[in-house]
Amino acid sequence: MKKLLAAFLLVTPFFAQAQASKDPVIYPNEKHFKNLRQLTFGGDNAEAYFGFDNEHVVFQRTSPKDGIECDQIFYGNVKKNPNKKFEFKMVSTGKGRTTCSYLMPDKKHVLYATTQYCSDTCPIPPKRGETKHYAWPVYDSYEIVVADLDGKIVKRLTDRAGYDAEATISPKGDKIVFTSDRNGDLDLYTMNLDGSDVRQITHQLGYDGGAWFSRDGKKIVWRASRPTKEEDVKLYKDLLAKGLVMPTQMEVFTANADGSDQKQITEFGKANWAPNFTPDGKHIIFASNFEYERGFPFNLYLINLDGSGLQKISHDGGFDAFPAFSPDGKKFIFSSNRNNGGTHDTNMFICDWID
Repeated sequence: MKKLLAAFLLVTPFFAQAQASKDPVIYPNEKHFKNLRQLTFGGDNAEAYFGFDNEHVVFQRTSPKDGIECDQIFYGNVKKNPNKKFEFKMVSTGKGRTTCSYLMPDKKHVLYATTQYCSDTCPIPPKRGETKHYAWPVYDSYEIVVADLDGKIVKRLTDRAGYDAEATISPKGDKIVFTSDRNGDLDLYTMNLDGSDVRQITHQLGYDGGAWFSRDGKKIVWRASRPTKEEDVKLYKDLLAKGLVMPTQMEVFTANADGSDQKQITEFGKANWAPNFTPDGKHIIFASNFEYERGFPFNLYLINLDGSGLQKISHDGGFDAFPAFSPDGKKFIFSSNRNNGGTHDTNMFICDWID
């Protein structure tokens, strides 16, 4: 039954459960957002990123009520008419768990990571209580693949035992940056679009992930942990040995695209993550919980490349994260708990970006 459902989902477009909201939640101080509208209504929808044409997006979605028990990759067209429904279809196979998708420069294929080569079913998440610390799983069965828009995998870019995921593509259309544990630590690597010429570009102990290229392809921005105290180093290594990483102490870093000239941008403590460059290349946008003692909510912030000029730009009392811009810099998309009717749903929102 699950296989039949997965096949049905693969070829049948999803439709938003309602028209784009005419009055989605927007707060008075969110001055960078204009014409905000909600794209999805229900489930967990995250990591929505534009393709090279400024019109299509890919994202990952979990929605048990629709038979999607763990994240699968979806593709949709963002209509210019706000009254048109956001239509989307599954472009992953429906097997295993998937993450971190990105549209290829040819506009005909999608890049993502999948665990399906280990098992057709969703990997078992770590049980609560296995560790005293909040941790993310880094499944060692993730492999990076390229699929067409009908859901057929046409190329496997990585093929090894271990974690390979979190891939994005340079706006120049020539390089992929991704995270791998192939050296025993979680570091950043680059490769060509066909998987060749793999090069390690970070080398410090700690988790390096979620990297993005600047608009000119010359720089990258990413999130990283840098344990230095003996007890922190031990905790990091112990968790990694269990396929876990603790995201509660991460900062934002930048470097040249080859990993040289690394700079730490934030020093706020807690979870500073999901960074991206603004269209003008002069700022970084990122999600953080550093203002809140209990570690929640998460909001979006802007900061200059030298770490100055911090500005809070989102104000929901729940979760605002995964910020991304269209290639032309006109549109902004993010995931949020706002307007979810008191549920735990995380939905996608899009707006015009105002400098």
